[in-house]
Amino acid sequence: RPLVLAGIGVAAFTALMLLAWRSADTLLLIFAGILFAVFLEGLTHYLGRVVPLGHGWRLAIVSVLLTALVLGMVGFGGATVAGEAERLGQTLRQQSGTVKSWLDVRGIDTRFLDFGKLKEAASQGGSEAGDDAKSAPRAGGLPSPGTLLSGAGSVLGQASMVAMAVFGAIGNVFIVVVLGLFVAADPRTYRDGLLRFVPPRHRTHAASVADDIGITLRHWLFGQLVVMAAIFVCVWLGLTLVGIDGALILGLQAGLLCFIPTIGALIAGIIIVLACLASGLKGVIAGLAVYLLVQTLESYVLTPFVQKRALDIPPATLFAGQILLGVLFGLWGVALALPLMAVAKVLLDRLYIEDTLGEDAG
Repeated sequence: RPLVLAGIGVAAFTALMLLAWRSADTLLLIFAGILFAVFLEGLTHYLGRVVPLGHGWRLAIVSVLLTALVLGMVGFGGATVAGEAERLGQTLRQQSGTVKSWLDVRGIDTRFLDFGKLKEAASQGGSEAGDDAKSAPRAGGLPSPGTLLSGAGSVLGQASMVAMAVFGAIGNVFIVVVLGLFVAADPRTYRDGLLRFVPPRHRTHAASVADDIGITLRHWLFGQLVVMAAIFVCVWLGLTLVGIDGALILGLQAGLLCFIPTIGALIAGIIIVLACLASGLKGVIAGLAVYLLVQTLESYVLTPFVQKRALDIPPATLFAGQILLGVLFGLWGVALALPLMAVAKVLLDRLYIEDTLGEDAG
């Protein structure tokens, strides 16, 4: 009987891991919704220190204020950000072509950068005779029906891909927001519901661990928002002072990418350098100096000071965990690496180091 029970347990655990692997994107999307719920719950908690109202009223006030803030940013700054983003995109395309030409002159193979040409060549499949027959103009200089249908199909195919990507992103945001609102509206119900799966003799300890996870995520999330805001303001002001065009959008992307440690900072730095190429060598040096100064401030002052209470993990461990989660789960794993590692750290500290080894996690 013990062998049968052990076999059933191993089979059930294997099936559970396989299910989690196959539905990893959905689980990470749910985790993002929980993070948003932690954010709303944290704002509601801090609002309760100054406003003596019930939880529901405080959550409603927080939701209305956040909605007004988002709509205000879109209404007043949306046109400016969109214009700068368009100009920045043109600059990046021009400067990436300049970099490619510079590499070609020095004998470096840059065929991996010809994505547009490869896609165009792939879309021109078929025999030359067939293509010539389809593209040959008819009498009166009008294109053949085959040419019109081929072009329309290509345009519709690209439009459908863009539409699917946009609707997918909007759907993901909608799921995160709705899930976060539901969980933040009554977090104790969901917490107690999960604890009912724990044996009664361990339920008190499990509740303490769950509360520690919530507190850790709250401290990390608000600390990360402070760091992101500081990066945005510092990069924006610094690039504006040295005269770099598109400083607002460059600062915004640097602040947003700061949410993804190490890799996000590298991507933001590359974008800033490419944008500064339009201003010449002095602009590149000035922009790079500003970004390196801000990153030094973030790495050695802001993050250690703000995140000391939430996430005390060595940088090499963070980077290794980020690579592992990125390989396993793709972009979702990279973006949510830090909060996932924060949860893992609490579980290891409370359930293994303290309970199993009997040591102080410190």
